[in-house]
Amino acid sequence: MAQQTIGISSFGAYIPRLRLQRKAMAAANAWFNPSIAGLGKGERSMANWDEDAVTMAVEAARDALPESRDPLASRGKVGALYFASTTMPFADRQNAGIVSAALSLPEGIHTADIAGSQRAGLTALIAALEKVAAGSAGQVLVAAADRRATRAGATQEFQFGDGGAAFVVSGADVAARFLGSHSTSVDFIDHFRGEGEAFDYSWEERWIRDEGYTRIVPQTVRGVLEKTGVKAAEIDHFILPCLFAKLDQQLAQKCGIDPVRVRDNLAGTVGECGTAHALIMLALALEEAKPGQKILVAAFGQGCDALLFEVGAGIEGARPRRGVKGSLARRKEETNYMKWLAFNGLVEMEKGMRAEKDNKTALTVTYRKRDMLFGLVGGKCEKCGTAQFPRTRICVNPNCKAVDQQKPFSFAELEGKVLSWSADYLTYSQDPPQHYGMVTFEEGGRFLADFTDVDVGSVDSGSRMRMVFRVKDFDDRRGFRRYFWKAAPV
Repeated sequence: MAQQTIGISSFGAYIPRLRLQRKAMAAANAWFNPSIAGLGKGERSMANWDEDAVTMAVEAARDALPESRDPLASRGKVGALYFASTTMPFADRQNAGIVSAALSLPEGIHTADIAGSQRAGLTALIAALEKVAAGSAGQVLVAAADRRATRAGATQEFQFGDGGAAFVVSGADVAARFLGSHSTSVDFIDHFRGEGEAFDYSWEERWIRDEGYTRIVPQTVRGVLEKTGVKAAEIDHFILPCLFAKLDQQLAQKCGIDPVRVRDNLAGTVGECGTAHALIMLALALEEAKPGQKILVAAFGQGCDALLFEVGAGIEGARPRRGVKGSLARRKEETNYMKWLAFNGLVEMEKGMRAEKDNKTALTVTYRKRDMLFGLVGGKCEKCGTAQFPRTRICVNPNCKAVDQQKPFSFAELEGKVLSWSADYLTYSQDPPQHYGMVTFEEGGRFLADFTDVDVGSVDSGSRMRMVFRVKDFDDRRGFRRYFWKAAPV
């Protein structure tokens, strides 16, 4: 009996468009710590105020899943979803369930949150590969994202970045064949974040470098090479997220891998995106890889995970619509350090009386309307074909008005156009002015939507918009956040 081929069938990534300039960060903190000027080179990715690990995972997954205007019909093959992050917005609510609902995946699938370590992204990928190999799921979607908090002026503020990546694992139409993996579990504490703490506590850098990375990573890399029978000289791409300059090259050489095969860790353009970073680097490698090449990806964190893949002929058809390269190209420089502080809750801004309201969420309505709120699912009349949002019992077509003839119809992947809009400075917004307007769809249907990722003067009637899953608002009294879909420029 032939051995089943397991691997990556498609992949995607998402990096927020804002790029905070490190020079501006250093200038703002120089009064307190003049030596920090040495970190003021390049830029880091910066999430918008309405983005978090969940929303970035959704965007990465949309990029990884096959393009379809009807996600309700096209995503039924996904049998499981694993979401990896150390910055999940909910401690006791399954975050993977929110991601699944936003993607309109079947409710009969298995979902799980995987956290607790910076290598959680690769841990989730290993679990997905094993699940497919066991035959318990046709396809498994792996998504990872992080938005890590730091104190203002901390070294980590310069080093970190925000972003996510996603992979579809299956046993058919494989673009990158899985050759094997090896893991090492060691409770080596390079940093930690205790229960209820907002920020990580890091240990001494030389100890982490010499006793952590230098000892643990090579033995894990050698382990996967021994298991698979692949020689170090055969590795074409070596991936290891690492904050220490050139240490990844030194470790590669220690393992017998040519240092020129080490992938750029995107430190100068993105920063390190936590649990997602190894997957982001893997996605970028796959965007550029050629059939027959071998990719070894490793991640350090209380041990190490290492996986080995061989790129197949199907890689050309698996490349994402946007991917890492598209996200890097879609950038907007941000030099306002105060905006960074406000977006990350490091400074409390005056909200004014218009923001004085109770944002308590009716959880019963959230459940009953879950397909509408999370999946942007409206209705389409089976009698006349009119699409509408929200779905109602009676068709909105005045020439039809059929009763109970609507089937679920998703607007999430449809492109819309701005019919009318406003930029409101009176309504409270974390990023004023508050842009919103009426968005119409060629298939029919329209609704009033908030806009995001827009600049003053960048939208007008007729502007093309795509729908994105974002944070709607926060209930600070109860620690709850609401999600909904907003319109963003194409």
